[in-house]
Amino acid sequence: MAAQKINEGLEHIAKAEKYLKTGLLKWKPDYDSAATEYSKAAVAFKNAKQFEQAKEAYFKEALSHENNKAFFHAAKAYEQAGMMLKEMQKHHDAVELIQKASMMYLENGTPDTAAIALDRAGKVIENINPDKAIQLYQQTASVFENEERLRQAVEMYGKASRLLVRGRRLDEAAQSIQKEKSIYKDIENYPTCYKKTIAQVLVHLHRNDYVAAEKCVRESYSIPGFTESEDYAALEQLLEGYDQQDQDQVSDVCNSPLFKYMDNDYAKLGLSLGVPGGGMKKNSPVAPQSKGTGPAVSASRGNEEDDEYAGGLC
Repeated sequence: MAAQKINEGLEHIAKAEKYLKTGLLKWKPDYDSAATEYSKAAVAFKNAKQFEQAKEAYFKEALSHENNKAFFHAAKAYEQAGMMLKEMQKHHDAVELIQKASMMYLENGTPDTAAIALDRAGKVIENINPDKAIQLYQQTASVFENEERLRQAVEMYGKASRLLVRGRRLDEAAQSIQKEKSIYKDIENYPTCYKKTIAQVLVHLHRNDYVAAEKCVRESYSIPGFTESEDYAALEQLLEGYDQQDQDQVSDVCNSPLFKYMDNDYAKLGLSLGVPGGGMKKNSPVAPQSKGTGPAVSASRGNEEDDEYAGGLC
């Protein structure tokens, strides 16, 4: 089966090259027909798992479309070539080609397709180079935002936020979550705003910035329904426990279903949140050891002295 597909691909390559040849009666290459044959060849090679040959065929298809001024179709072919590089585990090269395709989509006036390509590039590189993926997701969000496709934009900002948290880039994560929250408020998705407030508070507390965490909650008072929500009640308990250095109270809140069933990266922030001072409770302080042991030591020494002389000097 594979050999048959390879031969089929080679036949299409031969036809494509024939369309590109010129002669006495043919002064101009037939780029359109050549591109069609290269595309068929690429599919045949891909089905035969010959990804290097498939990539080359897609690349030649793209060049043929470019020569024919068909830039949208050229971008599609470059994107497919990038996906072949992904199959070959050449992730960075794949992302470069997909980004090239995205730029061509933008220049061709198809920003939605450009954004989808950037999202695809982010998925390709996310596990290998999270920082690059963050950049790609943020670019995708900007493209969607410019097109006023806010639901798609906020989804991309969400991907970037989670990767920032995972990489412990907490200052940037706080800013990214704020962007998400603002968009959710604009599209009147208020319950998700509550969840983003929880995420913000967890990030700020991990930054050891109680003031910023408290400010996030106060600023959310203007979101309809927030102060009547279970999210608000839980955050009040969390901030109270953190402020009073009550680790038990903080842990109880962070182990509640409301926190545990958040996105995994935020749930982990909750489970790993420790209070300042090592978790001592303010309402039950432990007395300093020196005060408790001083008299006991003196009494013990007094008893020893009594015992020493209890039987007299002889």
